Amino acid sequence: MPDIATRLADLDWTRIAADLDRWGAATTGPLLSAGECRALAGLYDDGDGRFRSTVVMARHGFGSGEYRYFAYPLPDVVADLRAGFYPPLAAIANTWARRLDDPRRHPERLEDWLAQCHAAGQTRPTPLLLKYGPGDYNCLHQDLYGEHVFPLQAAILLSDPATDFTGGEFVLTEQRPRMQSRAEVVSLRQGEAVIFPVNRRPVEGGRGIYRTAMRHGVSRLRSGERYTLGVILHDAG
Repeated sequence: MPDIATRLADLDWTRIAADLDRWGAATTGPLLSAGECRALAGLYDDGDGRFRSTVVMARHGFGSGEYRYFAYPLPDVVADLRAGFYPPLAAIANTWARRLDDPRRHPERLEDWLAQCHAAGQTRPTPLLLKYGPGDYNCLHQDLYGEHVFPLQAAILLSDPATDFTGGEFVLTEQRPRMQSRAEVVSLRQGEAVIFPVNRRPVEGGRGIYRTAMRHGVSRLRSGERYTLGVILHDAG
């Protein structure tokens, strides 16, 4: 397969931007091969210091299941995905900022953005692996780790929903001002990414642009085992 940078550059970013504007989520189609997915999922039990922390969700009221944050240096595939996702998503983020009259702009390169995070004391890497078993789920939440927040992120399904698990759908909710909340359920294939807002997005309304608050989670796994790679583009304090 082409390298990660080429695969990401070849995505239909016009369609992805349009889906994000219309629905608040966009899928990429299969981005990683089955072998790459298995290799990444296999890192979860790697005990060689690859991870900086492990979170058991039930201990914190986050749901049921576990996730592990990678330590620096990131595995090559994870680093390549983060670097490749950043430039087109920064362009979308800056378009959203203009619509929301937000003066902040994101630089073109991931290195420059992370330098801003690190200067503000946000130095801990946030890409993570999530592991779910039967009955596990992830409560609706936002991945906010400090003052500097990149407004978009991606999650890549590493397991095969045809053979590895049942249930465990990716779920988004959108809280619209003075309206009822809207839910979006995203079905993913193995190796496919969903791109979605971290906390808010602009929506065109009858009286102009307004902000909606977004949260994401995973519904209850009914059987099997489900692994996901989360690609978050700001570091944590």
